[in-house]
Amino acid sequence: MKSVLVFAALLGVALAGVFQIELTKIQSKRMRMIADGTWPAYLKYKEFVRMSSGKAVVSQPANDYEDLEYIGNGTLGTPQQPFLIILDTGSANLWVPDSTCAACKHKHTYDRTKSTTFVDNGKKWKIEYGDGSNAGGVLAQDTYCFGSTGTTQLCIPNTVFGRATSLNGFNQDATDGILGLAFQSLAVDNVVPPLINAINQKLLDMPVFTVWLTKVGPVDGKRGGVFTYGGLDATNCGPIIAYQPLSSATYWQFKIAGIGAGTYQSNTATDVISDTGTSFVGGPNSVIKGIATAVGAHYNAANQIYTIGCNASPPDVVITIGTNKYNIKATNYIVDGGHGTCYFGFFPFGSGGFGPSWILGDPFIRSYCNTYDLGQKRIGFALANH
Repeated sequence: MKSVLVFAALLGVALAGVFQIELTKIQSKRMRMIADGTWPAYLKYKEFVRMSSGKAVVSQPANDYEDLEYIGNGTLGTPQQPFLIILDTGSANLWVPDSTCAACKHKHTYDRTKSTTFVDNGKKWKIEYGDGSNAGGVLAQDTYCFGSTGTTQLCIPNTVFGRATSLNGFNQDATDGILGLAFQSLAVDNVVPPLINAINQKLLDMPVFTVWLTKVGPVDGKRGGVFTYGGLDATNCGPIIAYQPLSSATYWQFKIAGIGAGTYQSNTATDVISDTGTSFVGGPNSVIKGIATAVGAHYNAANQIYTIGCNASPPDVVITIGTNKYNIKATNYIVDGGHGTCYFGFFPFGSGGFGPSWILGDPFIRSYCNTYDLGQKRIGFALANH
């Protein structure tokens, strides 16, 4: 019996590793709707939905997937059923559309009758997001794999996920479902997130993952970056400059000491989150306005977004974290909207009195690879190679 246990332990070590999964770049819903002129009407509709819900607080307040620009592939079941997945550090649940979902006909759907590893759970779930959208259905258990069939995958048996039998707000999106990469304490129904499950099963060398994002214009279907699970990304990222302890192990939340650009500077220490699901950086209106003025951006009230010259040469936006200063260069915060129009990659974000005051989205993550350390509850930053 002892030899069997030793062999099993060695097998577990042998199976652990580091997995690099490619991302795909897409044009965000916001940019697409601004380009075709439908964004102002959509903003009014979204505000109506928020107000008519009658709820001051929703279960995922920081999530607004209209800004999503990077998506990944994943599979569920045996044999594998493919999905286009939002890899989101701002949430902690995995869900995909179910084959019984009437509103999901344009998406890949999960058919439990075709999977030999499906295990019924039966518990109902529902998640409401900060933009008024929601998803709900029944929990289940199956094998989830990061990455697409035919590539190197990180496969996690016995993963609990949501079979979405109803969707509202996600119906016409290019993606199928969402995979949360935040902590279990943030998960609806306290479901164990897939990556935490992988760590518990000792499938990774280290309890960390690293995100590197490419700098690409408004073109769909291009290589968008790499998620490295179980280690650092020495190919696309420099050495870690510093780690910052988390102020809350729910979101990937930590404190910054200040932010500024040019002659404008805010030295108010505040909580922020690192969020791969947001294509801009969001912050308090007064601070964003000050930074926008310093870089020469102008507010467009109809679209609730700042515009900036595509060929402008504005100063860096500088964020102070700990004792280090992190520069976001114009190449990472000037967003090409197509047709000769560019946008300043910062937006006013109202936390509504709960949650973090700032969201550090893709302009920051494109500048600095973010290493998310689940084991030591900290986040590290390394200069991104481009």
